Amino acid sequence: MRSFAVCLFALLLGAPGRVTAAADCPWPAWESFKQAMVSADGRVIDRSSPRLITTSEGQSYGLFFALLADDRDSFARLLQWTGNNLAAGKLGHRLPAWQWGRADDGDWRVLDDNNASDADLWLAYSLLEAGRLWRRADYAALGQQLLWRSAAQTVRKLPGLGLMLLPGDYGFDGTEGWRLNPGYLPLQQLARFALVDTVWGELAANTRRLLLAGAPKGFAPDWLQWKTGQGWAADPEHGAAGSYDAIRVYLWLGMLADDAPERERLQGHFAPMAQLIARLGQPPEHIDARSGDHRGVGPAGFSAALLPLLAATGEGGALQAQRGRLQRTPPAPDAYYAQVLYLFGWGWDEGRYRFDKDGRLLPAWIDRCKD
Repeated sequence: MRSFAVCLFALLLGAPGRVTAAADCPWPAWESFKQAMVSADGRVIDRSSPRLITTSEGQSYGLFFALLADDRDSFARLLQWTGNNLAAGKLGHRLPAWQWGRADDGDWRVLDDNNASDADLWLAYSLLEAGRLWRRADYAALGQQLLWRSAAQTVRKLPGLGLMLLPGDYGFDGTEGWRLNPGYLPLQQLARFALVDTVWGELAANTRRLLLAGAPKGFAPDWLQWKTGQGWAADPEHGAAGSYDAIRVYLWLGMLADDAPERERLQGHFAPMAQLIARLGQPPEHIDARSGDHRGVGPAGFSAALLPLLAATGEGGALQAQRGRLQRTPPAPDAYYAQVLYLFGWGWDEGRYRFDKDGRLLPAWIDRCKD
């Protein structure tokens, strides 16, 4: 029999219509993810790639999900593999390379040594919160080292905007301006990091400006460009397209705590996406962030990613429709990105976790269920 504490946790966190699905001790979706995509030594494998790549993003998400599941052994294996293979055994002193896999000569090694700043932040966040929740000073110290290294290498002061996080150490700034990825900037993380260093509080304020000004019709673009003296412009490579990167913007915003800064304004600004899904019955695969034109049907992972925003904006009918879609046709077990979105969105909808206004993680296992 499920403990009263776990059910109470779901009630307090307000998972609409999902109290009976609040977190049990096991998390079947995480166990399935591990079985399909995580090697015995802790490598998250994207099997859709012929090179069977592993990315720093995949490793960082794996760490977060292991923390959500209170799976300390998997967390340790994922962390060890990441440090040994993406950071040459020096994680904390260097940022992890973003891509590893089978090279043309058949050898397994780093394929691109540039960092991916979203992965760096998820690594730092998961380590800081694992240190706090599991009382592991070593994890907390490593998280702070990664956070410092990320700030030193990828935070820039952009003229007219202020501090901003570039997507990587190199390749995103030039004579025309700076290329930015809105999906790399969960406000929950920035709020948590601001407890460590005020730099991140300034970056959070600038991120809220980016999200509001960069999506004039309430639809997020995959990429944006900041130009000196001109402000926001369409990305030179991707234009105003919003799709597989942008879907994470709605996910992060939907999960904001009720008392997070500017939550109502931000969620209200992106309500047109929730309203569009209510009209269409399913999320589109592609949206032009400037015109609102859309095409295609987004995969099941998109439905999962949008559950928190649909709940926050009161689109109850659309919320139930996307839950139904996921129950009928969940993502394939080995579909890496769809499964990531599924664990984030469906796990949230089940009441397995929340964030407080300062970005601290509130996992349901805090009140351990007892049969």
